[in-house]
Amino acid sequence: MIQAIDLSKKYGEHEVLTDLNLTISSGEVFCLLGANGAGKTTTINLFMGFIQPSSGKAKVNDLDVTTQSSETKNHLAYIPENLNLYGNLTGLENLQFFAGLGGEKPDKSAAEQLLRSVGLQQEALNKYVSQYSKGMRQKVGIAIAKAKQADNLLLDEPTSGLDPQASNDFARLLQDMRQNNVAILMATHDLFRAKESGTHIGIMKAGKLIHSLKSDDITTAELEKLYLETMKTESYATTSR
Repeated sequence: MIQAIDLSKKYGEHEVLTDLNLTISSGEVFCLLGANGAGKTTTINLFMGFIQPSSGKAKVNDLDVTTQSSETKNHLAYIPENLNLYGNLTGLENLQFFAGLGGEKPDKSAAEQLLRSVGLQQEALNKYVSQYSKGMRQKVGIAIAKAKQADNLLLDEPTSGLDPQASNDFARLLQDMRQNNVAILMATHDLFRAKESGTHIGIMKAGKLIHSLKSDDITTAELEKLYLETMKTESYATTSR
């Protein structure tokens, strides 16, 4: 479970996140929408412990990220917009290395199976990652999360720059993770993917969660209209469905 309780972050007098409250349970995908500077990446960084909250709490499996940082990392996997893998290592070697850092290093056979399970072709497993497309790199990231057996996944713009096929492949992998009861928080600009992949959708503006709703309760066209209206309005009254 991923949970924010009155979570806020200030830099001096500038508040970049204000009283965020959300709960993401096992098997749920919460997609955060918003323009640049809305607070999406700040939220991800707070859950990762990269920055400290000014007030409130970020919790993972009921563990406080600030006071129990090392314990929470055992339950988390993180895939940023640009995943940093070693270009001079193969996909197989990257998986074994990064999974090993989390104490779950798979042997060669298990690592190959993991990479194939996320859609990497056999001939790609032993190619240097410097030759990989972004979509292939993201698949390695999912494989690393699966190897770690993390039950919570944080994603920061993971489909940015992906072609439609790669984006569709990534969405399928998210559904696989969801079916394995992983709780997923994804920051994204992609309204279509948020509607298709998310169980819940939040719209952020100026550090505030303005709308929080179930994806089944809104059509893609209605979501687009609500998003555009939210970006235009000066009203920050929070609503939920």
